[in-house]
Amino acid sequence: MLLTDTHTHLYYETDEEKQALLMQRCLDNNVGRLFLPNVDIASIASIDAMVKKYPKNCFAMAGLHPCEVKEDYELVLDEICQSIVDREIYAIGEIGIDLYWDKSTLGIQKTAFVEQINWAKDLDLPIVIHCREAFDEVFEVLEQEKGEKLRGIFHCFTGNLEQAKQAIDLGFYLGIGGVVTYKKSGLDEVLMNIPLTNVVLETDSPYLAPVPFRGKPNESSYLIHVAERLAEIYNTSIEEIASVTTANSISVFKI
Repeated sequence: MLLTDTHTHLYYETDEEKQALLMQRCLDNNVGRLFLPNVDIASIASIDAMVKKYPKNCFAMAGLHPCEVKEDYELVLDEICQSIVDREIYAIGEIGIDLYWDKSTLGIQKTAFVEQINWAKDLDLPIVIHCREAFDEVFEVLEQEKGEKLRGIFHCFTGNLEQAKQAIDLGFYLGIGGVVTYKKSGLDEVLMNIPLTNVVLETDSPYLAPVPFRGKPNESSYLIHVAERLAEIYNTSIEEIASVTTANSISVFKI
């Protein structure tokens, strides 16, 4: 059995011994593929260090998180874009729009989002979307930019069935993580109407830990609990969940 965490910030752990233990727990729980989203300039080196240390397990993305889009975003984007030239990356992410923390930056968030979508199109890479309290705004951009090369993952998808279908129609997989284990999330009812072939797994560690670790720091090894919940929802085995969602991850990231 092979599980794929399509979205983890495991590189936030800078203590080498603790990081090694995190990785070992992943492997002990059959989480053998980890995709590392970029959030800013500083995180590039941390991601690259993990990829170098675990080349068969860790895979890099490049992008500017919408919460990091500030007045100097154009300079930051230029630097991140330049870094791509010398690195092996498998997605542009995480990018998108976040209106939970600051609605005043919506204009520049949109501009940065579109620019990074264009990187992905030029490089024929998927995008990994961060969308918080901004489904309408994100879909507006995606409808404007849609085409054969626009594809990717809706990271931490928590929308309704209509939004799920719209995301899928636009060429996106739904990234499902710990929230699906929360009793009142409503995600179980959405997924009952969505084929497993449209789903990938993620943790977003160290955030959004699944039950029974809710409220504590998350880690990629906990992906097993997300997979177990999906096995219940889809009335199938955890091995089938692992097989299909890992195949989906290979389809989107091409590795």
